[in-house]
Amino acid sequence: MIRLYLVVFLVLILLSWAAPWLRRLGLGRLPGDLHFRLFGRQWDVPVTSTLLVGVVAGLVAKFV
Repeated sequence: MIRLYLVVFLVLILLSWAAPWLRRLGLGRLPGDLHFRLFGRQWDVPVTSTLLVGVVAGLVAKFV
């Protein structure tokens, strides 16, 4: 179980590090992605981008 938490933690760190490059590719700016400012901080909730990445990852895993 600790491995799962470790992998999720590392993936979240890598995604937050790669966010500027992913935005240049268009991820995080799709129509269903939410952007708002709350308590003086910019918040991004990439709902559509997450679904798109999940579908692509599922298709890749199916064919590999």
